[in-house]
Amino acid sequence: MLESNCNTQKQALQTQKNEKVTLIVVIITLLTMFAEIIAGIMSGSMALLSDGIHMGTHSIALFITLAAYIFARKHIHNPKYSFGTGKVGVLGGYTNAILLLIAAGAMAIESIERIITPVNILFNQAIIVAVIGLIVNIMSAFILRSGGVEQNHDHPGNHHSHSHDHHHDHNLKAAYLHVITDAMTSVLAIFALLTAKYFGFTWADPAVGILGAIVVTKWAIGLLKQTSSVLLDKGDYSEEIKSIRSQIESSSTHVKDLHLWQISENERSLILCLESTTDNPPEYYHELVKAIGKYEHVTVEVNKKIE
Repeated sequence: MLESNCNTQKQALQTQKNEKVTLIVVIITLLTMFAEIIAGIMSGSMALLSDGIHMGTHSIALFITLAAYIFARKHIHNPKYSFGTGKVGVLGGYTNAILLLIAAGAMAIESIERIITPVNILFNQAIIVAVIGLIVNIMSAFILRSGGVEQNHDHPGNHHSHSHDHHHDHNLKAAYLHVITDAMTSVLAIFALLTAKYFGFTWADPAVGILGAIVVTKWAIGLLKQTSSVLLDKGDYSEEIKSIRSQIESSSTHVKDLHLWQISENERSLILCLESTTDNPPEYYHELVKAIGKYEHVTVEVNKKIE
């Protein structure tokens, strides 16, 4: 006897909201990029021009987030995706985590080069650019937070018997980390520039760059671990599996096979193969499983055991 329970909760309304707020942030970033590049060319300010180019690379990361939402929405009912498109957002978050690592490496290399070979800094222009960047990124961060960025940084596999009440969105979290990274960099840059301008500590600017690179690397590695665990179906469900076994197994029923994994950030699938001497139908075991945790896809197979 075989029964599959496909009561998938796609949380479509939340995802659509996240897509909209990401689009708003992409538009703000692109407008800032064009404004800084045009102003940089017209004024001859390399600081404005370089920050405009930086905004361009930043918008690429945000566009990946937006593209993941659009792709997942368009293919949400595509039968080729057996368990839906929930992992598309995770893949977007994973890709952006790699981009964060690359950005951190570039920050570190540039900072080390400036320590070895100091350059003249146009303090006033640089401070203006840093302030503009800070304002834009604070606005973007607030907009993304309104989309419901999950602040729980636990490992995705460490849910055990929790009911997944919180909405995890690694795709949105990656975009949020990008703008927070930029905001943090702007704050540190303003502090370093003011220190260098008024106290002559020119080394403060590249030193802050190295510090920022270390922090960004830590965030990126954390996000990589979270997203790769979901993509590779990795998770520690030992306690939950133990609970399922204790709830179902008896002298007449034995669990032959059990698989539990995440099919998206917020949805899990369960396959349960039983051997029993009773005549209990799969629905009976579905009810037992519901007492343990929340599963969007549950497949129960019951094989009759001959005594």
